[in-house]
Amino acid sequence: MAEDETLEQEMKKLINKLNKYNYHYYVLDDPLVSDKEYDQLYDRLVELEEETGKVLSGSPTQRVGAEPLDEFDSHQHLAPLWSLDKAQTGGELRDWDERIRRLIADYNREHPENPLPEPLYTVEYKFDGLTINLTYEEGELVQAATRGTGEVGEAILEQVKTIKTIPLQIPFKSGKLEVQGEGIMRLSVLEEYNQQAETPLKNARNAAAGALRNLDPKVTAERNLDAFFYSIGYYEGIEFDTHLEILDFLRENRFMVNDYLKTFDEIEDVIEEMETIEEKVDDLDYLVDGMVIKVNDLRTQEVLGYTARAPRWAIAYKFAAKEVTTTLLDVKWQVGRTGKLTPVALLEPVDIEGATVSKATLNNWDDIQRKDVAKGCRVWLRRSNDVIPEIIGRVETEEIEEVEEIAKPEECPDCGSSLVQDGVHLFCPNSLFCKPQLVARVAHFASRDALEIETFSEKTAEKLYEELGLRDIADLYDIEYEELLELEGFGEQKAENLIDALEESKDVELSSFIYGLGVPNVGTRTAELLADKFKSLERLMEADKEELVEINGIGEVVAEEIVDFFADENIQGSIQRMLEAGVEPNYEAIEEVQEDSPFVDQTIVMTGSLPGLTRSEAKEKIKALGGKVTSSVSGNTDILIVGENPGSKLDKARQLEIRIIEGEELIELLE
Repeated sequence: MAEDETLEQEMKKLINKLNKYNYHYYVLDDPLVSDKEYDQLYDRLVELEEETGKVLSGSPTQRVGAEPLDEFDSHQHLAPLWSLDKAQTGGELRDWDERIRRLIADYNREHPENPLPEPLYTVEYKFDGLTINLTYEEGELVQAATRGTGEVGEAILEQVKTIKTIPLQIPFKSGKLEVQGEGIMRLSVLEEYNQQAETPLKNARNAAAGALRNLDPKVTAERNLDAFFYSIGYYEGIEFDTHLEILDFLRENRFMVNDYLKTFDEIEDVIEEMETIEEKVDDLDYLVDGMVIKVNDLRTQEVLGYTARAPRWAIAYKFAAKEVTTTLLDVKWQVGRTGKLTPVALLEPVDIEGATVSKATLNNWDDIQRKDVAKGCRVWLRRSNDVIPEIIGRVETEEIEEVEEIAKPEECPDCGSSLVQDGVHLFCPNSLFCKPQLVARVAHFASRDALEIETFSEKTAEKLYEELGLRDIADLYDIEYEELLELEGFGEQKAENLIDALEESKDVELSSFIYGLGVPNVGTRTAELLADKFKSLERLMEADKEELVEINGIGEVVAEEIVDFFADENIQGSIQRMLEAGVEPNYEAIEEVQEDSPFVDQTIVMTGSLPGLTRSEAKEKIKALGGKVTSSVSGNTDILIVGENPGSKLDKARQLEIRIIEGEELIELLE
C-alpha cells in the first residue's frame, strides 16, 4: 500500500476518534480521554495534514481557520422553517387543544378505516437564541444557514463549524437531512467572557446572534457558543412515525438535544407544567422565553397541516413579557471610576416581570442617537440579565409627541471639567479630583475580588472622601483609629474592624492587587494572566506592549492601556506610597492539582465569612485543588461553600439541590 494511502487511513481514524471524543466531552459532558491524550491525537492530525497537504472532511482542525467573508451568501432551505402561533394564557392553550381535537374528530369521521390517535403532546423549551438549519449529505455537514424568511436564509457554515457541540460528521449516511436547532450562548459563558472582554456583551441572545452573523468565524469562535437541536425539517433514506423518534435519532447522531422533554395526554396537565416551568426558568444556564407544545404523531401533523404562516399541530407558549413600553422623562449622566460617562434614562415607572422600574441604561452617546430617543418619547424596555433594564429603542407611533432632544454634555456633571471623547464614549479627564471617580476607585480597590477589605463599601468611601479628605487609594493606609471615631456612624468596634481589615489587606495576592488598582479593561481573569506572566508587581510595571500582547487573551488595545496606566506618575506615586505603608503584593505559583481532590473539575461559589481565612485565600486553595470559583449560583454550580452570615445564595443553592459545605468540613477538605 502506498505511503500516502497509509497516512490517509491514519488521518481518517484520528478524525473518527477526535470527533467521538468531542461529542462525549462537549455534548455528553462525559470525557473519554484526558486533555493531554486528546491534544496528542489532535497534534498528530495537524502534523499529517501538513505532511500530506490534505484536509479530509470532518476534520476538527477546520472548526476555526476560514478567512473572514465579504458578505453572506443566500441559502434556499430544502423545507420551510415555519413560525409558530403563540399563546400566553391557559385559555389560549385550551382553545388550541379544542381545535386539534375537533380537526382529529372530523378526520376520523371521514376516515373510520384508518383513524388518527388521540393527541399526545410533547413539551420542550423554547430557546432564545438564533435559529440555525444544518444540511448533511452522506453524513457530512455541508451547509448551515439562518432562518431568514423561512424559505431563504444566510449561509453561515464557517461560523457554525466553530460550535464544538455541532457534529461535523454523523453516523447516518443514507440520505440528505436538514436539522433545525438554536444557537445559544450560555449565561455562565457570557459572564466569563465579559470578565475579560474589552467591550462587554449585554445579553446572551444578542451575543449568540451577533456571533453567528459575524463575517469573521474567529470572532464567532471567541464566543464559545452551544446549540440545541429539536427537529428535522427535511430527510431522505429514513422514516419516522413520531416527533419522539426524531429526537431519539438526533441523540443517536451526536446532536445535543436538551434533557428537558415531557409528554402529556391532557391540556390541563400541559397548562400546569407551563406554570411550574415559568417559576424555574431563571435558574437555567441559558435563555428560555417559553415552551413549545407539539402533537407527537407525525401522521396527525400531516393531516392537521399548516396555515399561511404556521403549523396547526404546534404552538409556542410565551412566558410573561420581558418587554414593555413607557415614557422617557429625562437622562442623567453618571461618572464611573474610569471617568466614563454613562447615560441613565429616568422613566415613567412601569411594571416589568413583577418589579417597578424607573431607570434604564442607554450605554453611551452613540446609543442615544442610534435608538433615536428623546425626552418625552415612548420607549421599548427589555429586561434581560441586567439588574437595570435596557432601552431597546423608540416606539413608533402615529401620535404627535412633545419631545425634547437629549443634549450631548460638554462638561463633567460632577466636577465641571471639559469632557473628551474616545470612540463612542465620553470621559471626564479629571481623575485626581473628580469625586465619583475617586469614590468608585476606592470602593473597587476594597471589593471582594480585589483587596477584600471587610466592612468597606462605596458609602464608606464617600464618607472618607467628604470628612477625612481621602483623595487617593493610598490614603486608606494613612487613616488613624482616632479619626474614624469622630465620624458619624463609627463606634469603637466599627473603627477597630476597619483598621484591622486595612492591616490584613496588606498581605495580598498579586492578581488581586492588580485587579484592585482599576487598570482599564483588566478584569479578574486578565489580572491573573498578568500575575502568572510577570510574577511581580515591579516586572509588570516595567513591561512593554510587545511583552503584554504575547499573553493569550490580551490584545493590543488592552496592552496599550496597561502600559499607559503604569506610566502615569500619579499612579506610580500612589503605588509607591502603598508599598511604603506595608502593602505586599505576593505571587505564589499554583502547585500541580491533586487529582484525588474533591474540588477537581467542580464549579464552586462562596457566601458569608469563612472560618480562619479570607475569601481570596480560600479561592486560591480551591484553584490549587482543581476547582473553579465563580460569583453566582446557577444550574452549573456544583458546590456552595457557606461561612457566617450567608446571603441569598444559600437559599438558591438549596432550591437547586446543590451540595453545601460549611465550617469544619471546608477546613478538612482544604487540608
